Amino acid sequence: MMEFLSGVMKKEVLEISKLSAEDYIGKEVKVNGAIHSIRDMGEVAFVVLRKREGLLQCVFEEGVSAGRLKDLREAETIEVAGVVRSEERAPWGFEIRIISFRILSEPAEALPLAISKWKMNASLEAKLNMRPISLRNVRERAKFKIQEGIVRGFRDFLYEEGFTEIRTPKIGAKGAEGGSNIFKLDYFHRPAVLAQSPQLYKQMMVGVFDRVFETAPVFRAEKHNTKRHLNEYTSLDFEMGYIDSFQDIMGMETGFLQYTMRLLEKDYDRELKILGVVLPNVDKIPAVRFDEAKRLVSEKYDRKIKNPFDLEPEEEILIGRYFKEEFDADFVFVTHYPSKKRPFYAMDDPADAKFTLSFDLLFKGMEITTGGQRIHEYQMLMEKIAAKGMSAEGLEQYLDTFKHGMPPHGGLGIGLERLTMKLLDEENVRETTLFPRDLSRLEP
Repeated sequence: MMEFLSGVMKKEVLEISKLSAEDYIGKEVKVNGAIHSIRDMGEVAFVVLRKREGLLQCVFEEGVSAGRLKDLREAETIEVAGVVRSEERAPWGFEIRIISFRILSEPAEALPLAISKWKMNASLEAKLNMRPISLRNVRERAKFKIQEGIVRGFRDFLYEEGFTEIRTPKIGAKGAEGGSNIFKLDYFHRPAVLAQSPQLYKQMMVGVFDRVFETAPVFRAEKHNTKRHLNEYTSLDFEMGYIDSFQDIMGMETGFLQYTMRLLEKDYDRELKILGVVLPNVDKIPAVRFDEAKRLVSEKYDRKIKNPFDLEPEEEILIGRYFKEEFDADFVFVTHYPSKKRPFYAMDDPADAKFTLSFDLLFKGMEITTGGQRIHEYQMLMEKIAAKGMSAEGLEQYLDTFKHGMPPHGGLGIGLERLTMKLLDEENVRETTLFPRDLSRLEP
């Protein structure tokens, strides 16, 4: 006999949000989940289920609940039939008194980590080695719900601002920004590279949609083994046309941060509380020139300027400290980076070609965004490529786009894992990366 599906299947089992939203007190319901912990108190045992929305307290009572308590163990998945009772001390203000249960699956081995503990007391290495298990811990899991909120904020805000979401290839013929930090691969006996950035493609697409964005992985073959670097990370990228100045881009990022902090406060309140996160104030973000930022921290903290062309990590920390102390600001835009340290497509400052109309956004002393205005005229691009001693080989299609007219435009890329790391006050970017890829880690 033929069957037809007409949409999402209606289920008898209820989720926490449904139980919270309606009055089920005194009613019999069905719920399911994984056994997160069992606290045996003798005649009564608390069986805590882990569900997608959080922990749900169930109560097994000898002589009242059918079945045997000893048949229940951590990591089993079960379906429970029971009566909802009000209980202020339970996570959601209610609990399920178990009438009966049905085991859906049983673990083959005991859990390798104490995931039911509030803090697991496991090293970062152990947590990463057993990532699919360590992420079941309530606090570990909360980090990535908040990360979801950041991406959701980015997407929803940009949709509201008239951006189109695009998807660009991650395998290419040549690196977008040149340099040696490129992963090379064999593409059907032809040389190819993994994309360091969607930069060239998103610029091309400004000629199509005016405003575009992408959330996707980027790859950097940097031999760093630090707490802030990854070899694969998620970049939140946007590019926008018809700008008046690169301040339009900084303003758009400020708007995204404001929108996202409001979203986190509204929809991710539970996760913020679990992790004790205090959201930063993003009403106003200060902006300071690169050379001025260097001078300010050099004078205030008596630190000699060693590299006039770039910011060292220690300088970023001091700039963050300066703006926190002087203006109570967690974020600061550092603008007008030297041309020497910016890629060929960065527009030079007409007032002084040694500097570019570009910026980094520092958050609590760490760079989380790089952006700026791009060159939009073909001849100027060709001159810049020549001035940098580069070849136009491999850039032909990108350059052809500019032969046929492009509006003034610019954009940025935000490191998602770094932004999450600083928001949650973590020390290591791997803590806020689901499955990190670094110098030594290719699995799980």
